[in-house]
Amino acid sequence: MIMLLMISCMIFIITIIVMMLATILSKKTIIDREKSSPFECGFDPMNYSRLPFSLRFFLIAIIFLIFDVEIALILPMILIIKSSNMINWSITSLFFILILLLGLYHEWNQGALEWNN
Repeated sequence: MIMLLMISCMIFIITIIVMMLATILSKKTIIDREKSSPFECGFDPMNYSRLPFSLRFFLIAIIFLIFDVEIALILPMILIIKSSNMINWSITSLFFILILLLGLYHEWNQGALEWNN
C-alpha cells in the first residue's frame, strides 16, 4: 500500500515538472511586428483588423449552435424508438419538439431571424 502511494506521488511530481518545463519552453520571447499583424496574402492591410464586429453575426451563431445541439438530441430519440415504451417516447418527443418550435417562434417574433433591419 505504501509502495503504491509512493509510486503515485512520484508520477504526480514528474507530471508537475514536465508541465512546468513545457510552460517555460513554450513561451514566446520575441515579439515581431510582422508576425503579430493580420495575414492578408502579402498585401498591405486594407483597413484596421480590430474593427468592431456586428453583434448580428454572434446572434446567428448562437441560434445555429442551439439548433445544432437539438439535432444531437433528436437523433438518439429516433434510434431508441423500438426499445422504449411508445407512449413515453411520444410524449417526450412531442414535448421536446414543442419547446424547440416555441423557441423558434419567439426568435422569429423578436426579429432575430431578420437580417436586414
